[in-house]
Amino acid sequence: MIRPICKDNFLLAMKSAPATAEDLATAQDLLDTVTSHAHECVGMAANMIGVLKRIIVFQDSMKFTVMLNPEIKWRSPKTFDTEEGCLSHTGTKPITRHESIEVEFLDMKLKKQRRKYSGFTAQIIQHECDHLDGILI
Repeated sequence: MIRPICKDNFLLAMKSAPATAEDLATAQDLLDTVTSHAHECVGMAANMIGVLKRIIVFQDSMKFTVMLNPEIKWRSPKTFDTEEGCLSHTGTKPITRHESIEVEFLDMKLKKQRRKYSGFTAQIIQHECDHLDGILI
């Protein structure tokens, strides 16, 4: 189900709780919502649809990937400065991101995964993980 985008800064600034099997419907709603905004968005966190659970979705090689309880386990020492925008607010903000990351997460089958990402995909994941910690970009 496509849900409206949350723009409530109070809710967006709250930390999200761990996701469980009971949150798979929310993960699907998040996937449906980001897909409907694919023309203007490459990733979303569950709080962007008003749900404070640790779930993100991001575009990777022209398809969307869902992560439950993503945890960045490693960050490259090499960083870069960029500007990012977000559907939850207008405008862009400057930010520093790590060039590469390694993430541990559960997939939609609740299987533990660990993967490395770099470049723009790593940037998106870092942005969405910030959302889960209540960091507004």
